[in-house]
Amino acid sequence: MSVFKIGRPGRNAILSATLVAGTLDILAAFLVYAVILEKTSPARILMSIASGIFGKAAYSGGTPMIITGLLLHFLIALIFSIFYYLIYPGLSFLRRRKLVSGILYGIFIWLVMNLGVLQIVFEGMPLPDPGAALLGIAILIVAVGIPIATLCRPHGGD
Repeated sequence: MSVFKIGRPGRNAILSATLVAGTLDILAAFLVYAVILEKTSPARILMSIASGIFGKAAYSGGTPMIITGLLLHFLIALIFSIFYYLIYPGLSFLRRRKLVSGILYGIFIWLVMNLGVLQIVFEGMPLPDPGAALLGIAILIVAVGIPIATLCRPHGGD
């Protein structure tokens, strides 16, 4: 398998994983943080994602920034789906233990995002408290890690 040549079944697996994981993740964020915990609104969640690129201006950008945040969210889901697809053939563990792989991948994604990406993009951002971290990890395991591990694997001749 070449990194630059992924066949149609592989592209379909990546796209499916991206759409399912991206949708479940954003819906979980809306449900937990906007509806249950009442900490924010769905629009503000999406503007927050857009603020990773546009800074504070994202919060006053209205609908264009909401749409940008949603597109960026799905771009991130796509990147994590492609990464899983590419590492899958080289790690036999992923093939044998899909549920455990999904759990570990959800934890991995949380670590990459919270200890890497968000720390770089939002310099000086404090780490979440343990309760918030566990909630975030749980969401990523269920909404992103398990769906990607289930859907995003090479099929056929890829």
